[in-house]
Amino acid sequence: MWSTFFVTDEEGRTIGPAAPGAVAAPGGAPQGAGGMSSLMTGRSTFGGNKRRRTTSTGHTMSEAQEGKIKLAFFVAIVGVVLTVLGMGTEFWVELSPPKSFYNNQTCLTAHYGLWKGCTKTLWVSDIDPERESCGPAELPGESNCTYFKFFTTGENAVMFQKTTRKNLNVAAAMLALFSLFLMVMGAICITMSLSKEIVFFLKPASVCFILSGLLVLVTLIVFHQSVLAFLASDHTVPLHHELSWSVSCIGCAGAVLIVGGILFLVLALPYSPWQRCLPQKDSSS
Repeated sequence: MWSTFFVTDEEGRTIGPAAPGAVAAPGGAPQGAGGMSSLMTGRSTFGGNKRRRTTSTGHTMSEAQEGKIKLAFFVAIVGVVLTVLGMGTEFWVELSPPKSFYNNQTCLTAHYGLWKGCTKTLWVSDIDPERESCGPAELPGESNCTYFKFFTTGENAVMFQKTTRKNLNVAAAMLALFSLFLMVMGAICITMSLSKEIVFFLKPASVCFILSGLLVLVTLIVFHQSVLAFLASDHTVPLHHELSWSVSCIGCAGAVLIVGGILFLVLALPYSPWQRCLPQKDSSS
């Protein structure tokens, strides 16, 4: 003998008799074979609606992890921008003879970077009276800039009767270019990690950014040695030298790139280092 069951909605109104084997859901909609088949095929909504995307390698990348990767990528991009800004400008070092050396109303100062050097004629009246040397180079004056011929004819540059050491200058420039190449490779790895949703690409990206930051710092060391060799080449004209703001950009860029690479390395770990270092106690204890 069959028993008839009636299905009611949330307001208590009778909708109709339910099919045999159908079970009324808490919301009032019958769930029969279709609901069971959805469970068998894995289309149920258990586990919440938080989006987790499964990659082809079986790893998952949540929205929180994706946000952390983008934040670390922003840190690395800041380092790349500072590197490009420092490498593209010629204010790495400023060379200033005494402002009274020429016994004239004007004095000559110079500044150069990796690719070109500039000489600038300044009015002595515009210089701070407490300053003994000519400068700084930011003062208004007539400027003349020329690219170095290290990479074309192999000639050394001559400024204030002193000669540059092209081997050190070329080495510094090559290190800087190679660091830029590593930055580009790291950016490509991060882009592929975000687009393909593969966490594995964070590891080569971290290596690229850490090595690029180290190479940027090594570039500063080699460049400073080239400046010291330049000053020691001749002592006819006394010069006061000081590293300028381009070197500050390069130094900050190297530190930021290393930090960005370390962040990518931490995100690539299969576990959270904070949970390993600071294990949480069980609430029941």
